[in-house]
Amino acid sequence: MAATPVRAAAGPRVQFLRAVVRDTLPHDPQAFTEGLEFRGAILYESTGLVGESSVRAGLPGKPPSRHVELPAPYFGEGITLSGARLWQLTWDDGIAVERDPVTLLERRRVSFRGEGWGLCHQQIGGRGRLVMSDGTDRLTFRDPDTFTDTGGINVRQGGAPAAQLNELECAPDGFVYANVHMTDTILRIDPRTGTVTAHIDATGLLAASERREDQQLNGIAAVPGTNMFLLTGKRWPRMFQVSFMPR
Repeated sequence: MAATPVRAAAGPRVQFLRAVVRDTLPHDPQAFTEGLEFRGAILYESTGLVGESSVRAGLPGKPPSRHVELPAPYFGEGITLSGARLWQLTWDDGIAVERDPVTLLERRRVSFRGEGWGLCHQQIGGRGRLVMSDGTDRLTFRDPDTFTDTGGINVRQGGAPAAQLNELECAPDGFVYANVHMTDTILRIDPRTGTVTAHIDATGLLAASERREDQQLNGIAAVPGTNMFLLTGKRWPRMFQVSFMPR
């Protein structure tokens, strides 16, 4: 997804925001969501679990118009779009899959070290790069064509590591937004410094009575042409279009 250049680094003050629901859309309750991303009006979604992993594309709130499976033994994770490529991570298999963004068909597999969790594409300094998380406080930068590691940054909040970074969104405001694994928290990160600039509370989107232990918040996509985001979770029956507002 195209994004404006990253702006100057924000100051050390952390904003405390909350997710305010503006609209609600249906979501496949069987989808173990690992990543969301828009390209224009089309929403791309990756799902996980061995034997259930997939990539889907279609209008948000509607059944997908395109759907491909990622076969066992792979466990699908985050996805992102970069020009004529769609990249899909696997969790602990050390494989990134390059796909055609129109047909979703696989083109090739590229090896990487460590685990794959979240992935997004960012435009910075006139060039694109991929940003990848691995469940720690580290964001790794990768070449969008070759998937080569080109560096990275450690994320800090108040001087302490901000670990368990999961699904990522490189938003048009130049920040990286990260779901924090096993929580209803989203962090807004300045990718130039690794500083957390906002702590976003997304509790209460799905009623507690509707959630099981494995139904974690996981899925964040900036809605094109707006300042809103689409959020969902693993096996959630709904998606939520939200604004991030002061608490």
